[in-house]
Amino acid sequence: MTVTLSATLAANEDIERRRRAGERVLHLAFGEAGLPVHPALRDKLAAASERNGYGPVAGAAGLRAAAAGYWTRRGLLTDPELVVCGPGSKSLLYGLLLAIGGDVVLPMPSWVSYAAQADLVGSRPILVPAPPGEGGVPDPDLVAASVRRARAEGRTVSSVLVTLPDNPTGRLARPETVARLAAVARELDLIVISDEIYRDLVHDTSAVYTSPADLAPERTIITTGLSKSLALGGWRIGVARLPEGAHALRTRLLAVASEIWSAPAAPVQEAAAYAFDEPRELTDRVAGSRRLHGIVARAVHERFVEIGASVPNPQGGFYLYPDLSHLRLGGSAEITKILLDDHGIGVLPGHAFGDDPSAARVRVAVSLLYGDTPDERLTALTSTDPLQLPWIAANLDHLSMGLKELSLVRHGVISERHPALVPAPCHG
Repeated sequence: MTVTLSATLAANEDIERRRRAGERVLHLAFGEAGLPVHPALRDKLAAASERNGYGPVAGAAGLRAAAAGYWTRRGLLTDPELVVCGPGSKSLLYGLLLAIGGDVVLPMPSWVSYAAQADLVGSRPILVPAPPGEGGVPDPDLVAASVRRARAEGRTVSSVLVTLPDNPTGRLARPETVARLAAVARELDLIVISDEIYRDLVHDTSAVYTSPADLAPERTIITTGLSKSLALGGWRIGVARLPEGAHALRTRLLAVASEIWSAPAAPVQEAAAYAFDEPRELTDRVAGSRRLHGIVARAVHERFVEIGASVPNPQGGFYLYPDLSHLRLGGSAEITKILLDDHGIGVLPGHAFGDDPSAARVRVAVSLLYGDTPDERLTALTSTDPLQLPWIAANLDHLSMGLKELSLVRHGVISERHPALVPAPCHG
């Protein structure tokens, strides 16, 4: 088994290294929420700093109760005893794959760590394309055929993993697709793992959110955390909601957790319990974040459309997934390298998400465009028109200029960077 650094983390380190060396690079490669910590959460963390005991493996009772309340308010009555906490939902996903066992069906494309984690636990991921125009949920008809074929070959296929809304595409699967997948999962006795860490960041007001747990509660596990909605990526806290009656799975998951992370950090759990209780000051912050992500994602979408890229409208989170194949400059690795080396635009190649390497699709994350300092980011969050802020406008200009250069190179107007086309210095 070959283990490599996660593509997102590797890209982040490479871009930061280039920027320290003086290169101008627009950082669109890292899915960090790009916003400051809310003062109330900072205060809760500081107040709990003396709590240095390990605590229960499943997580503190207060946090489990708060997470249960979070889901109950969304129509999913939740028993706190079936909530398991961990140091980030990423760790919980890994623990779940270990605890469930067997092979897992993944959407194609899907977040870089899903397939990597499956490989680490000895599972053979089955990649199934999402329906056209959707993301995060594999086409249910293709799932059924793929699972039956794999089982006919003697493989054990136990689960299917979905993301609502999706990373990398920024799309939300239609309720009909989720319903069809739930029916297939029931027919084929698959556990559905629903990664819903972006649930509260759906910024397309016309989109209808349906969780598999709404339709197949007896077989759906939900994971979420605070890394995205409240920008607490560095705090590492996540929660999982297990289905009713899943006590054996809970026992196995806790056994895995006890050998890997023992218990989540106690002070962070205190702050997380406050967050999952959803006081008004934090729901307002999430609403402001959702609005900002949507505004900037749509602005970035316009820049790609201007050069003829095929890119679905973003619906949630802070991602887009443009297809630049019309430029005929190579596959995802080649177009990513050209964007970074020649135009100062850092993105992630689609093949890192399990996509066809020959397709020039890339994952774009807009959340590091909001500013370089906490003050700039907070200003972006509260501005009535964040696109007019000088640093965000400069970032968008840099993107527009780089994409236009890319398009001109394809059409033979220029063969290398022309001095007149070099963008002005930018922030972020």
